[in-house]
Amino acid sequence: MKTKSSIARIAKPNMLMGRYRAVCAARLLPLLLLMLPAVGQAQDYTYTINNGAITITGYYGYDSAVTIPSMIDGLPVTSIGTWAFEDCTSLTSITIPNSITSIGDGAFIMCFRLTNVTIGNSITSIGDEAFAGCYSLANVPIGNGVTSIGRFAFYHCDGLTSVTIPDSVTSIGVEAFEWCIGLTNVTIGNHVTSLGGYAFYKCTRLTEACFRGNAPAIDSFAFYGDTNVTVYYLPGTTSWGSTFSGRPTAPWYLPNPLILNNPSFGVQTNGFGFIISWATNISVVVEACTNFTNPVWQPVQTNTLTDGWCYFSNPDWTNYPVRFYHLRSP
Repeated sequence: MKTKSSIARIAKPNMLMGRYRAVCAARLLPLLLLMLPAVGQAQDYTYTINNGAITITGYYGYDSAVTIPSMIDGLPVTSIGTWAFEDCTSLTSITIPNSITSIGDGAFIMCFRLTNVTIGNSITSIGDEAFAGCYSLANVPIGNGVTSIGRFAFYHCDGLTSVTIPDSVTSIGVEAFEWCIGLTNVTIGNHVTSLGGYAFYKCTRLTEACFRGNAPAIDSFAFYGDTNVTVYYLPGTTSWGSTFSGRPTAPWYLPNPLILNNPSFGVQTNGFGFIISWATNISVVVEACTNFTNPVWQPVQTNTLTDGWCYFSNPDWTNYPVRFYHLRSP
């Protein structure tokens, strides 16, 4: 049988442990608070601060055209957080500053009146469902800093008619452009190595998918339901067959790879010149003739389009009163 004194002795360590836990909790609380990102509210935005940088977490304004600030309270705004502008149905255009490097998952989901958005070169990633359900989105220039486009990123963006995915992008997520029923053509950069399943599923008006690089790894259903699309590839790129993801392929020849309206065009101090712009690391032969009625084309120069372009200059132009030029693959 236990006595009161023995119960007291047993209880005392537990009481001390309770006090110890309370003291530890009191000491740890400031540390935990220091570890959590600070939160704030300003200029119609809610945000968090982490390592001296701001992430926009919410917008409670009613403006139709919004320019996200690059600084708030002296700190840089570097990202748009998850669901930050979710269901902002009054929003029609958004300007994103160069300070921002990432767009979070669902950042603009169901902003169904949004028509224009700028995605600058500073942004490196577009999150999952970032613009899903933005039915009115008609213009979305994707900057040259973006490396990945997330799952469902532009799902059901019915207003898109043309999309150019820059060379910086290496992966396009599953169903990224699914049900973009207004999309007629897409150009895909030369560094895309992975194209997710159903990436362009049910883009029923899509007729041209133009790839600037080698054939990427692809799901067999990437163009499922796109019965009118032809996949085009540049001469000199590899791993293409007669079909790609179940769709017919064809070589892609640009109708006019010459730039004829810039200061470098025409007679220069060292010759007659022009810029050739087509595809990275593709070789192009410049040929010339003096009689366009019965032309006999002679090769003048072979150029490799480093970074997708090169400058052609012919110092012999003074030897010919009239001369015509054209391009061909080697």
